[in-house]
Amino acid sequence: MDISNDKDAVEFVKRLASEKGLDVAGGNVRRSSSRFCLGVEHGDYNGTELFGVGTDRFIWMAYKPNGTDKMRLFSANFPDDAVVEFTLGNVPEPQSVPDSWARFPYGADYVLQREGYKLTRGFDAVLYGNIPGGGMSRSASLSLNLILTMLEVNEIDLDDQLEIVDLAQLVENDYIGSPCGKLDQIMILFAKEGMGTHYNPAARTIDYVPLGAGATDFRIVGLDTGTVRPGLEKSSYKIRRAECEEMVELAKKAGFKIESLADIKDESLYNDIIEKFKGSRPELCDRMTYIYGAQKRFYDMIDAWKAGDIETVGEIFRKDGIGLRDEYSISGPELESMCDIVRTVPGVLGERMLGGGDKGASGALVKADAVDALRAAVDTAYPRSRPDFADKYAVHVCKVVDGITLFENV
Repeated sequence: MDISNDKDAVEFVKRLASEKGLDVAGGNVRRSSSRFCLGVEHGDYNGTELFGVGTDRFIWMAYKPNGTDKMRLFSANFPDDAVVEFTLGNVPEPQSVPDSWARFPYGADYVLQREGYKLTRGFDAVLYGNIPGGGMSRSASLSLNLILTMLEVNEIDLDDQLEIVDLAQLVENDYIGSPCGKLDQIMILFAKEGMGTHYNPAARTIDYVPLGAGATDFRIVGLDTGTVRPGLEKSSYKIRRAECEEMVELAKKAGFKIESLADIKDESLYNDIIEKFKGSRPELCDRMTYIYGAQKRFYDMIDAWKAGDIETVGEIFRKDGIGLRDEYSISGPELESMCDIVRTVPGVLGERMLGGGDKGASGALVKADAVDALRAAVDTAYPRSRPDFADKYAVHVCKVVDGITLFENV
C-alpha cells in the first residue's frame, strides 16, 4: 500500500476510523512531512548550524475530540498493535514499553504533563504514513504531529515554536530513550515549500533561504535500502554521540577552550587538538575531523544554494557523505551500495547516507532529466548487490514542501 496524495490519504484514514470504531468524521487532518538534511548531518548534537528542507513523504493523522479524557488511536502502518487507548496522564513509565509505535503517543502525553501542560481533552485518531523508516525522520514527524495535535485539542498556544521542537525531542530522549538531537524536528516543523531552512543554535534563530534563480532543475531522491534500522538508542548513533562528547571533555581537560565540537572552527585550534590526541585517540580525532570539515563546507553550501548553484551543493553533499563514511564511520554496507550505484549515473550531483546511520535510507541530489536513469541503475544493480533486499528497497523522488499542514473539517 502506497498512498501518496492528500485526497486518497484522507479518505483512507476516515474509512479506517469507521472500521475501527473511532469517530473522526468532521474533524481535522494534520499532515507532517519528512525531511532531507543538506548539512550538517550529525551536527545538531555537536552544536553546528543546520540546513535542510521538508520533503513530500508524510504522516497524515485524522483526529477529533471525543469528549472524554481518553486517547484512542490506530495506526494503519502498525495494525497488529490494534487501537491504542489510555487515559491522559496515565501512561507506562518511560522506556518500559516494548518496540511499539504506542510509545510515541504515550511519550507525548508524558512529556507534556511533566512539563506543566495540563491535558484533559482526549481525541480519537487514525494515522497513516508513507515515510520510509530510517533516514527521513519518521519518528520526528510522528512526535511533532502528536504534540501539535494534543496542544491544539487542549487549546494550549505556545508563543515560541522552538518549544515545540524541544518537546518533540524530549519524547524521544526522555520517554523512548533515543538520544536524538533537534535537526529532524527543526527541519520538519519549520519547512516551507521552495525554501531551505537555516537554523543557528547559538541564537536559536530560523532563517529561510530561497534557492537562487537559474538553478538547474533537480530532484531530491530518497534511496530506501529496505533494511530495518533499530532505534537510535540501539545503533552506532548513540556510540558516535558519546565519542564526540568524550572528545570535548578530553580537550577541555587538556586546556582547550571549547564546549562542543562546533567550537573548533579555527585551523590552528583544530591542528593543536589533533596533535594532542592523534596518537592516543585516533578514532575521536576522526569524528572531530568530520565535524570540522563539514562546518567549513557548510557555509559554501549555503552560498551555493543562494546562488542557484545546485551542482556545488551536490558536490558538497557528496564530500559530506565521504566524511560520514570514512571519518565518522556512521554509514552501513547497504547505504553505501546505494551510493556506489547512483554515483555512476550521469546527472547525479551528489549522494550520501541519511539520518542516524547503519541502515535505512541514502539520499541523492539529481538533475531532473536523470531520474529515470537513476531508477534503472538502482533496479538493475541493487538487487544483485543486496539480494536479501531485492523486494524491499524503494526509490522516492521528492519535492520540497511545507513541513506541517492542517486540513480542517474533513
